[in-house]
Parts: sequence; C-alpha cells; structure tokens
Amino acid sequence: MRISIFGSGYVGLVQAAVFSEVGHKVTCMDIDPARIERIQGGDLPFYEPGLNDLVQAGIAQSTLSFTDDTAEAVEASDYLFICVGTPAAADGNADLQYVMSVAEGIAAHMSTRKVVVNKSTVPVGTADKVAECIAAGLAARRADIPFEVCSNPEFLKEGSAVADALKPDRIIIGARSEATVAEFRRMYESFNRNHDKMMFMDPRSAELTKYAANAMLATKISFINEIANIAEAVGADVELVRQGIGSDPRIGYQFIYPGAGYGGSCFPKDVQALDYLAKQSGTPAQILPAVHNTNERQKQKLIEQVIARFGADLTNRTVAVWGLSFKPNTDDMREAPSRVLIEAVWRAGGKVKAFDPQAMEACEAIYGPRDDMNYCATKEEALDNADCLVICTEWKLFRAPDFEDIKKRLNTPVIIDGRNLYNPEDMEALDIEYFGIGRGRSVNRA
Repeated sequence: MRISIFGSGYVGLVQAAVFSEVGHKVTCMDIDPARIERIQGGDLPFYEPGLNDLVQAGIAQSTLSFTDDTAEAVEASDYLFICVGTPAAADGNADLQYVMSVAEGIAAHMSTRKVVVNKSTVPVGTADKVAECIAAGLAARRADIPFEVCSNPEFLKEGSAVADALKPDRIIIGARSEATVAEFRRMYESFNRNHDKMMFMDPRSAELTKYAANAMLATKISFINEIANIAEAVGADVELVRQGIGSDPRIGYQFIYPGAGYGGSCFPKDVQALDYLAKQSGTPAQILPAVHNTNERQKQKLIEQVIARFGADLTNRTVAVWGLSFKPNTDDMREAPSRVLIEAVWRAGGKVKAFDPQAMEACEAIYGPRDDMNYCATKEEALDNADCLVICTEWKLFRAPDFEDIKKRLNTPVIIDGRNLYNPEDMEALDIEYFGIGRGRSVNRA
C-alpha cells in the first residue's frame, strides 16, 4: 500500500520506518529540508534505539523515501497520516495549528480519493475539524473529490518505540465506513498475525481513548508518588508497599514505581489537554488536575532533599547529576525532572556537573554554555569534587556503580536517589548518606 507520513518526529519517523519494513511504499514528508538530509545521512535528530537501522534499511530497499514537498507527498499515496506535534497551548488545550496546516495542504493538492489518518494525539472532535478543513479547501477549488478522515492513535513509548510499533498490543482505528475498515485491516495485516489486535470504533471514541490511556498511566505514577510521600512521613518504605500492592493483579506492577515525577512530550500535555476538554464539555474533572499538580510538586523533591541536607544557599556547592533525559533510552528532555533540579541549583547559587549517555547535546542546546554547568564525559568525572550525587534518570549503567569509588570522588558521601535504584540498608553499610523517594529508612536516619 502507498502511505504518506506528514511529520518526521518520534511518531512519524517510527511509523514510516515500520510501515516500510513490512513492504509498504512510504513517503515521509517534513517541511525542513535540512532535517530530511540529516535523516537520510544516517544522523537522526533524536535518539531512539533501533530506529536508524530501520530507516536506513527502508531507504536502501526503496520502500522509504523523503520529501519536503507537500504536493508530492499528497499525490504519492492513497493513505495520508498526520503525525505532527500538538503542543500544549497557554490554556492547557492542544495546539492544533500543525495538524490543520497539514489538512490545508492535503485539500490544496489532492486529486484522487484519500484516506486521511490522524495519528497525532488530538482533542475529541479533531477528525471532524480536519474533515471540515479539507471540505472547505476542496470547495474553494470547486473540486468534488471523495475522502475520509480517520483516527489511528499511537501508543508508542519513547525508548521502545520501534518494538511497540512492530508488535503493538492494540491497534485502534476510528473509522466510519466498512470499506475503510477493510483497508486498515490490509494495512496492518503484518502487525496483526498472532491474534486480532485491531479495535474499530468511531473517531471520537478513538481520540478519547488515547487521552484516557495516557491520563490513566499518569494517574498511577502520581498516586504512587503520593503514597511515597506518605511513607516518607510515617517511616514506611514505599518499595515494600509497591511490591505489596503490585502483587494484586487488579493493580499490577506497571507504572507504580515512585520517583521524581513524570516528564516527556505526552503525559504532561495530554493530562492538561484532557482536563481542558472536560471543562469545555461542562464536566470539569477532579482527578486530572490533582494528577498534574501532584506531579509538579513531585519534581521539587530532589531540590528539597538537596536543600534539607546542605541548606538553601548552595554557593560554593556542586551537585553531580546522573541522568538528564526524562526517562532512559531517549535524549528527550521535555518536562524532565532534571531540569527542575538543575535550574533550582543555579538559582540557589550552586553549580552542576552532569552526565547522561544520550541527552548531553540536548541539554546544552537548551541551556547553552554556562560557567555553572559542566558536561562530563563519564559518570565518574561528574562526581569529582561534587558535594552530592543526585540521580534523575534510571539508565542501566547507573544501577550497579562502584560505591567505594563514589565515596572517594565526592566531597561528602551523599546520594539523593530520585529513582530508588539502591537499597538503603546497603548504603548504610557502606557509610553513604542515602535519600530515596519514600524510603522511610533514609528519612529516619537523617
């Protein structure tokens, strides 16, 4: 099948590469020719494990091509996927300007029947708005061309997006016509072989499903973080609590790992967008704002622990930071808890020495060169002459460090663990001051 993907970000490029891998003829369109040149040259603008190999294979096999020409992308394919960003607007709602821009381009250039597929995370009713936009554009051209607008939300996790796309746990399609449903079945046949993963519904239900899924996962994170704070206050250990509740199959272990809060491009904006939708529909939510507010407070935990140990004035203090990205296996720093910590350290007069396996370039692009920020080549270098170590991201290479070496390198043997990677008892035995999230033992020692 001939498929055009509009957008070469996380969602668009992953979907383009995966479709091309199973033999579909894919055209990936982006308005930035420099970005396209970079991708074609094997230098992706973001880090995602396994993606570059897949992209280059698609290019080599001529199943994946790129263009910055909207008309070319529209004419190349029968199925047009909108995979552009929907950032949060000032009022919390999703900004649809990029989605509507693609819709306008489709309307301006289509000459045959098209199935337009919205894969971007969008508010309920966006498929209708896109359809209205295309209809208006065709009317202005006096063109009578059939089309359908569908919803096919993505459920990719940064860091495992390729695997998620190749082996999806569900494929949700919001489509109105039986003919289009049959087309989607053929399109996704290669991803639907073991058992039927496809779920068909109306576009509005599909749009809401994506928001509801992300909001539910964010809720689980904020809930366990609230439990962690209670555990810290009463001297309990949230890790033991987590195991106790996670063993209940009705709850499960996924997304109940306490920490310094969630970040990234999805959960923060999607929770707020769903909250906005609830208000606009006349059914204001109670849980959603609490989820968001709890997360914002949780991002303050790390700097609060630093200040509790060293005081509010961090002049002449240096904080070593392990992990900058909002989660492992990505270089994405959008809404990352590390940013809250780093900026607070600077405001308090302190300096930061940072290490991350992938996000150093992204961090420097955000903050630029600074005298109070040192990007280190190794995690060990970040420790030298620092007053404490703060762990912001649970990269695997941080899980089993040389603790004796950490003690030798730090001015004071203090670890503030924002991802609960280490056991407080082990740290106590090593004579390391250890502060986790909701680890009542570490609180009792303070």
